[in-house]
Amino acid sequence: MIQADIAVVLPEVILAVFAMAALIVAVYTGKDKTAPLVLWITSGLFVFLSLWIGFGGEGVNTAFGGAFIDDAFSRFAKVTILLSAAAILLLSQDYMTRNDLLRFEYPILVALAVVGMMMMVSAGDLMALYMGLELQSLSLYVVAALRRDSVRSTEAGLKYFVLGALSSGMLLYGASLVYGYAGTTLFEGIVSTATEGEIGLGLLFGLVFVIAGLAFKVSAAPFHMWTPDVYEGSPTPITAFFATAPKVAAMGLFARVVHDAFGGAVADWSQIVAFLSVASMFLGAIAAIGQRDIKRLMAYSSIAHMGFALMGLASGTAEGVQAMLIYMAIYVTMNIGTFAFILSMEKDGQPVTDIDALQNYSSYQPGRALAMLVLMFSLAGIPPLVGFFGKFYVLKAAVDADMAWLAVAGVVASVIGAFYYLRIIYYMYFGEERDALDGSMPMISWALLMGSAAVMVIGVINLFGIESIAAVAAGALVN
Repeated sequence: MIQADIAVVLPEVILAVFAMAALIVAVYTGKDKTAPLVLWITSGLFVFLSLWIGFGGEGVNTAFGGAFIDDAFSRFAKVTILLSAAAILLLSQDYMTRNDLLRFEYPILVALAVVGMMMMVSAGDLMALYMGLELQSLSLYVVAALRRDSVRSTEAGLKYFVLGALSSGMLLYGASLVYGYAGTTLFEGIVSTATEGEIGLGLLFGLVFVIAGLAFKVSAAPFHMWTPDVYEGSPTPITAFFATAPKVAAMGLFARVVHDAFGGAVADWSQIVAFLSVASMFLGAIAAIGQRDIKRLMAYSSIAHMGFALMGLASGTAEGVQAMLIYMAIYVTMNIGTFAFILSMEKDGQPVTDIDALQNYSSYQPGRALAMLVLMFSLAGIPPLVGFFGKFYVLKAAVDADMAWLAVAGVVASVIGAFYYLRIIYYMYFGEERDALDGSMPMISWALLMGSAAVMVIGVINLFGIESIAAVAAGALVN
């Protein structure tokens, strides 16, 4: 029995054992001298595991009495998480080295966070859910405050920790209510309780608290308050990591909970998720307009984008889950390219995050400016770029679920949000003359910037087959 269970969770076990072994080896050898090697090995392991999971997995497998679920949905999310984490690690090496931040514990903490994320998207039990969530969160609290000599970085880590602890408390309280009324922590037991007649008031309260706790993790309004400060205060590669893999994991966990545990109460939770969606879209779109720091702008942008992803979930259908998965894959790709550009924003060896520094950027870096133009257009959802199709799928899912009002709200929020993306393009191409940024861009960063921009253009042909893969993944979750 245990042997069969271990076979199902083998990728997670391998990654966890690697992280612990790397920690021991690094501590007893050169410590920070081994950091670049550990970083490259960790990235390579992420890519290897993503290929193994993507091409090796089939069917639905469960472990530990249903507490861990390996299905097409979890495999889609895991591949996205692993590839984005590998890209961000490689992207960060040059920046972290130049700013004396590349310590041996950085890739190890990222690896442990990824183990937690993989556990989150495969959770079939409230206890497994919490274990994965906390393993991810505890690792991220530390990396947020990695710049020990910076007050803002320390503040970011502390704010993230305090508010993360609050959200964990809310989620635990909700989980205890659900267990009290359902009599089990297994999702399959909870869903049978929620399906039998009317959902009980206690179970509904538990559901609300669990969703509130998860909303913190995806930075959905009105539980978004940590996001701008943590994005701004953390080192830029850490911010890039926050904006990619953890978002996919949290959104995957969100979908897993509402469909696997509360699939029989769609009418109850879809209203809550729709409210979170609308609040996030409009707060992100409006609050970003006044931002002058590009990292804070990307924080509010992420809040708005999570609102669009939640729109897919709010529909309560397999089509909605498919739309959400497509949206998250596109969102992560756009963010990797955007942060590759942000990491190159330097003046006299110092990182620059002020949007005004991009004035007239296209006159001396036309290639980078063009790639950034494509990414900004795609983030704004302007056709015919791939970002438009991401929004099209979630809007279509909402309309098909008789939630046209939600789709209309999404279109309005998208139009408002286009302003701050277009402002960056305006500065780069029509801004006034000023001192040029002189930051170099390593080959890996350049390749990721140009590659993600190319994906936004070429992907309009068939979305690289993501649509059919996401449909299979959604079908595994919503039966």
